[in-house]
Amino acid sequence: MTGPVHRIWDTAPATDWQDALLAGNGEYGIMVHGRPWAERIVVNHHRFVLPNGTHDARPPRLAALLPRIRRLILTGRRAQASQLLAGDGMLRWTQSFHPGFALTVDADGPPVGDYRRYTDFDTGEVVVRWAGGSRRSFVSRTDRLIVTRLDMGACRVGATGELPGRPAGLRYAVSAYRRDGLVFLRVRARYPTAGAAYGFEGLTLLRGAVEIDGDQVHVDGPALLLTVLDRPRDRWRTGALQRRLTAHRDARYGDLLARHTARHTPAYRRVELDLAVPAAQRALPVGDLLARQAAHPHTLDAALLERLFHAGRYLLLSASGVLPPRLTGLWLASWDAAWAGDFTTDANLNLQLASANVAALPEVTEAHARLVRAQVEHWRRNARAIYGARGLLAPSRTDGEHGHLFHLHPDWPFAAWLPGAHWLLFPLYERHLVTGEPLGEVAGWLVEVAEFFADVLTATGDDGTWGFVPSYSAETGPLDESGTAVHVAVNATMDLAAARHAFTVAAALTGQRRWTRLAARLPPYRRDADGALTEWAWPGYRADENHRHVSHLYPVWPLDEINPDDTPELAAAAHRALRRRGEENLSAHGSLHRALVAARLHDGPLVEANLLKIVGNDMFFRSLMSAHNPGRVTYNADAAHALPAVLIEALVQGRPGRLRLLPAPLPGLPRGTLRGVRCPGRVTVEELAWWPGAVRARLVSAVPRRLRVRSPYGETVRRMPAGEPIEVSFTG
Repeated sequence: MTGPVHRIWDTAPATDWQDALLAGNGEYGIMVHGRPWAERIVVNHHRFVLPNGTHDARPPRLAALLPRIRRLILTGRRAQASQLLAGDGMLRWTQSFHPGFALTVDADGPPVGDYRRYTDFDTGEVVVRWAGGSRRSFVSRTDRLIVTRLDMGACRVGATGELPGRPAGLRYAVSAYRRDGLVFLRVRARYPTAGAAYGFEGLTLLRGAVEIDGDQVHVDGPALLLTVLDRPRDRWRTGALQRRLTAHRDARYGDLLARHTARHTPAYRRVELDLAVPAAQRALPVGDLLARQAAHPHTLDAALLERLFHAGRYLLLSASGVLPPRLTGLWLASWDAAWAGDFTTDANLNLQLASANVAALPEVTEAHARLVRAQVEHWRRNARAIYGARGLLAPSRTDGEHGHLFHLHPDWPFAAWLPGAHWLLFPLYERHLVTGEPLGEVAGWLVEVAEFFADVLTATGDDGTWGFVPSYSAETGPLDESGTAVHVAVNATMDLAAARHAFTVAAALTGQRRWTRLAARLPPYRRDADGALTEWAWPGYRADENHRHVSHLYPVWPLDEINPDDTPELAAAAHRALRRRGEENLSAHGSLHRALVAARLHDGPLVEANLLKIVGNDMFFRSLMSAHNPGRVTYNADAAHALPAVLIEALVQGRPGRLRLLPAPLPGLPRGTLRGVRCPGRVTVEELAWWPGAVRARLVSAVPRRLRVRSPYGETVRRMPAGEPIEVSFTG
C-alpha cells in the first residue's frame, strides 16, 4: 500500500450496535452489524423524531420582565434573575431522534470461515463477506435509496422493531405483499402519542428468486433489496413509496452504485492526509489499529490518526444532506438517545462542522444552510418574545423541525444566550470567505444578528458604559460565595466577540457608520490578575475553571480576532486562560474545542495533548464513530466529525492575504502530506508536505493576489496569478 487506505475492515461482526458499520446519504442512514447468517441492518432517517408535545412549543414572553431582570443582575441577585428567565421553570426537551427498524436476513449456514466486513469510504459501501456468501450495501445520494445485494444462497428477509429502549406504546406492523408482479416488505410504526406526525414507514422492494412467506420473504439465490423511508404527518403514503421503488424495478446494483459514486466519490476525494504510515500498519484491521493506540495512550499513533481523518470526513459527508449532523450523526439503534439526539447548538453542532469549509465539503455547509433557512423566522419570533427586539435569537437545541427557544430552567438560562445566531451563521460566512460565493440571503441574516445585538445592548453603569445584561457563557456561570455557579451574568466574552464581529460585518455589508460606532461602544475584553482572558468582562466574577466549555475563547476560534500575529498580548492572555482550564469530565467536544483554540494560538504540543485525551482514552467504536466520554460512553459524533478540523488547523491556516504553514506542528507527526485544503481568501493548498526541518507547498488562488506565506522556517511574499499554481518551500 503506497498511500492512505480509504476503508476500515474488521475480522468479526459487531456484538453491540455501536460497532455496526455505517453508511448514509444525508437523509437515510444504515448500521450494518455484519453477522453472516443473522444479519441486522438498522435503518435511520434524519427526520425520525418522537413526538413529545414540544413541536408547537413557543418561546416565553419575557420582554416586559427585562428591566427587573437587569436590575437584579446588576445588583448581584443573579439567582433571582435566573428564576424569572426560566419562564415557568419546566425544562422541556426537543423531540428525541430515534431509529427506524432493522431489516433482518437469516439463514441456516455452516460455520463461517474467511470472514471480513468493511466500510469503503471512497464508495460509501458496507460489505460483509465470508467463505459462504456476501452482502453489499450503500445508501444512494443520487436516487435516495438504501440498496443491498444478497449473495448467500437461501435466506429469509424480514423486519423487526425490537430495538433497545423501544417505547411501550409504540406499535409496529410488518407485512409482505405482491403488487404488479413485484414483492414488497412493508414496516409501519405508530407513535404512542400523535403530534407533528403519527408514525413512520419503510418499504422494501425485493428482486430475484423471492416468495412471500407470512410476514417475511424467502430468497433463493442472489437478490437485490431497495428500501425507502417516510414519516407521514396525517396518513400513510405507501403508494408514493411504492411508485418510487417501482421506477427502479429493472435497476442493477452496479448501475445504482455508479450513479451514487458519481456524487459521493468526488466529494470524498477532495482532501487527503498521508502521514507516511508503513504499509504493514495500513493493512491492519480496525481493531488492531485501536489496540495499538490503547497500548500507547500517551503517544499519537499515526496509522490510527490517518484513518480517523478520512473516517471523519466520510462520516460527516454521509450524515449531511437534508440536515447537518445530529449529536449521533445520522445513526442510532436505540430509543434512549442522550440529550434527545438533537442538534445541540451551543457547542456540538459547530464543532462537528468545523472542517466543512476548509476540508472542501460544501455539501455539509449547504445542509447546515438548509437547517438555518427553515428556522430563521422562529429565531425572529424568539427575539421578539423574549427581548422585544428585532433580529435573530437562536435556541440552544433543535430537533430539526423548528427553532423555537423553550429549553429553559434556572440552571440552564438559554434565554440569556445571546450569540447563538451569530455562532450558527459563522460557518455560512466562512463559506463565503473560502469560496468567494456571494453571501446571498446570509447577508441579510448577518445584518439581523447585528440588529439584535444593537437592540439588547444596554447601559451597565452610571458612567455610561454599555454591555449585555443578561448574558450567559454556555453552560457555566460565575461562582457565588458558596462556590456554586449562577449562570446569568453580565458581558460574557463570547457575547462581546460575537457582537463586535456582527457590527463589523454589518458595517461592511451596508456601508452604514452606525455599526462601526456601536462596535466602538462595546467594552474591551478583560484580563485577570494572572493575565488570563476572563470569561466575563465584568469585575468581581470568579469562573469555574474546571468546566468543559471554553466559550470565552470564541474570539480565537472560530473568529480569529485574537491571534498571535495581530493581537499578541490578547493571544497570550487567551493562551493563559486555555492552559488554566480544567477538564471536568473529558467530554469530546471540550477537548476538541480546546485543541482548535490551541492550534490558532500556535501551540502544537497543546493540540497534541488534547487530541490524546480523545484517541488515548478509548473513545472510538469499531466503526470509527466516537463516544462523548472516555471508555466509549455515549454514542456521539463530536470527536469523529471534528477531528479532521483539528489536524487541518494544526497544519495550515489562512486568512485573506496571509497563509501559515505548520502553525501548530504536532510533535508526534514529524512528516506527512496534506492535499486539497481550502482557506479563507480563496486559496487552495493543493499539496502541503512536511518533514523534519522543512516544509513545501503548492498553492493556487482563485483570484490574482499578493500572498504572505509564513512557516516555522521563514516567510515569503508571492504574487499569485488566478488559477496558476505556485510552489513555496522553507527549510530550517
